[in-house]
Amino acid sequence: SLAPATLVAAALVSLAGLVAGCTSSSSASEDTTAIVKPSTFKVTDAQRARLQIVTLADTTFRPTLDVTGTVAFNGDSSTQVIAPISGPVVRLLVNIGATVSAGSPLATVSSPDYAAAVATYRKADDASRNTQRILKLDEQLYANDALARADLDQARTDASSAAADLDAAVQGLRSLGVADSTITAIRTGKQSGEVEGVIRSPIAGVVVEKLVTPGQLLQAGTTPTFTVANLSTAWVMASVYPADLDLVSKGQAASIITDATTKPVPGRVDYVAALVDPGTKATAVRIVADNRAQLLKRDMFVQVQIHSSRKRTGILIPAASLLRDEDNLPFVFVALPDGSFERRRITYGYRVGDSYQATSGLAAGDKVVADGALFIQFAESQ
Repeated sequence: SLAPATLVAAALVSLAGLVAGCTSSSSASEDTTAIVKPSTFKVTDAQRARLQIVTLADTTFRPTLDVTGTVAFNGDSSTQVIAPISGPVVRLLVNIGATVSAGSPLATVSSPDYAAAVATYRKADDASRNTQRILKLDEQLYANDALARADLDQARTDASSAAADLDAAVQGLRSLGVADSTITAIRTGKQSGEVEGVIRSPIAGVVVEKLVTPGQLLQAGTTPTFTVANLSTAWVMASVYPADLDLVSKGQAASIITDATTKPVPGRVDYVAALVDPGTKATAVRIVADNRAQLLKRDMFVQVQIHSSRKRTGILIPAASLLRDEDNLPFVFVALPDGSFERRRITYGYRVGDSYQATSGLAAGDKVVADGALFIQFAESQ
């Protein structure tokens, strides 16, 4: 393969040959004070043979809508962990970036709520055991005709009520982050003294935010402590204006373009808002993107290509033919019947693969320069 310097030199030689052989169909008079650019431009037959000239025609296509977007955590698989109990933080058990499972401990809390919950559990456990013992005894007495049926029914009611109280006490401990193994230890008398409350992750994922510090006083049901997110997917929030809204619907494929990778990240339209933003007059569109490589970061700005399933008819021009002039306006070089090339300003719309829809300035049957258009622009400017 050629070295970069060799390739550059070859390109310069090619350009020089193109410029040398190009002629203009009009010229300025000697006494003209301002230089007037020619309306058409000619090249030699040999140079023309190196150009790719495409004849335009009406085509049916599915457009691609280009919009910008912002990355967010997938709200269906991320959560902010709210403190289940009040009290000061004793220890933080994880750092940002840690991978956790559902139920993994995140922090411990010293809380009077635990002492009360443990006392309630022990009392309920004792009552349940006692009522169960009495029920068994009464069932034996009733079997030997030594107890009235009403007394047996009352014993059964008492046992059922005590079991319900015990279940409520167990759920109370679990809601405070106490593991089942700790509850068993309390029941068997192996756990004594104050029990620290544990804040646990409700989902599997990655700890992406740590919002508390040791010693910080937590308020049950109010204080956010951590954010845990499943990063295998991400949301990309985009805005679509009314003129393009008919191209977007739930389930359509999308591509996310970032500077982090040369390969687009695949996604799919998951939601199209029912309301229009009163400020921007745009409609919010949400794309769920594959983020197993974790290239998409929250608040990152990205380019979004929504691949519409709706068919449209129009003229497509190769992306290589599209240039911009000194005023940053788009134009193409059109091949004329006499062999010359005309610079023609156009407007264009949707992307379709490696082409764009020409919305004005061109008609079916026009011939435009694709590969080689940039060389003509360079030569024309000399």
